[in-house]
Amino acid sequence: MTGRNPIEALARLRHEFGEHGGVNMSIEASSTFTVMEPGTMPAMFKGLKGHDAGCYLYGRHFNPTVYHLGLQLAAIEGTEAAYCTASGMGAISATLLALCKAGDHIVASNAVYGGTYALMNDFLPEKSGITTTFVDITDLDAVRKAITDKTRAVYTESLSNPTLRVADIPKLSAIAHEAGIPLVVDNTFSPLILSPVDHGADIVVHSITKFISGMSDVIAGAVCGTEAFIESLMDLHAGPLMLLGPTMDPKVAANVSLRIPHLPLRMAAHGERALALAERLEEFGAQVCYPGLDVHPDHGLLDELRCPDYGYGGVMTVDMGTETAANALMSKLQNTYGFGFMAVSLGYFDTLMSCSGSSTSSEMSDEDKASAGISPGLVRMSVGYTGTLEQRWQQLRDALREVGKQQTAA
Repeated sequence: MTGRNPIEALARLRHEFGEHGGVNMSIEASSTFTVMEPGTMPAMFKGLKGHDAGCYLYGRHFNPTVYHLGLQLAAIEGTEAAYCTASGMGAISATLLALCKAGDHIVASNAVYGGTYALMNDFLPEKSGITTTFVDITDLDAVRKAITDKTRAVYTESLSNPTLRVADIPKLSAIAHEAGIPLVVDNTFSPLILSPVDHGADIVVHSITKFISGMSDVIAGAVCGTEAFIESLMDLHAGPLMLLGPTMDPKVAANVSLRIPHLPLRMAAHGERALALAERLEEFGAQVCYPGLDVHPDHGLLDELRCPDYGYGGVMTVDMGTETAANALMSKLQNTYGFGFMAVSLGYFDTLMSCSGSSTSSEMSDEDKASAGISPGLVRMSVGYTGTLEQRWQQLRDALREVGKQQTAA
């Protein structure tokens, strides 16, 4: 458990005011920025002057509003700096391209988001000659053995998508640092709950689209790390954020920035509801997986690493055994009971449900899904906090009973 309080760090940022004295930051919607003296412009292109001196060059490079949101993310994650991108995949791909060159190698968890898997398994080898070895991230010996002299990063999700295994960040960071390489952690599932850098991680990435945004209305991402690493992403000659252009719109940045102060309340609410439903599902006899349950294999580890104020996260899974049964359950829950919505993504205030094997993990082969522990009937639920607990439990229980009867009759 970390002793650092990210909320206090966020509070210290509240000295920023709008251009006309507003309590919120002004939105800087300019694509380009003026200079007062002609000599300033070549100095910026040479890297002699930059945003830290109040000199902004171009909206694809740094934007004041997006930069301010980056300060908020850095405060949450306890890093020197951060910058925000147009998507979570933009953050992940820019990070890996900054760390690796052609012929380099990555060691990654075999249970990651399908888009991340496709980036590493398919796109990077074909387009850049960067290869990845996928391993069970909970098998520390396998992680250590997979590292070669070409390995440039160890990559994991703090809570794996969708299997909800917990990465032992302190031990993984020790393995990575012993090899002289960074540990990169995707903390999308657990903002505030886990602070990877406090436990030894070097770089943290987020899909802001999910819990940090909380409304499923924007696509956004972030990279959090050292000042030097963030600046390298913006290098005019080789910076992947600068040159590939996954630029966050300042209006999106301002929108998300106003939601950051509510993030602690939302994360606590997601976690409280998810734990209550998971406990009832376990008692009911359902095949539920949630790291807040004592029976979860990583429950003790998460207790050691997490901040207790925000629970165990807002995502759980129910394994229905087959894709047919999973689809029947989701259909009942959405179309009969109004329990939630069949949709990918997570972190919304209402519950979102998907059958991971045929949706967000569909980029993986059947063999790789089996190796990662993703069964055909695994239903991932991002648990919302609308409605009462009793109402939602009754809907979930009744839907499970009806689908069970259908399976028995078949």
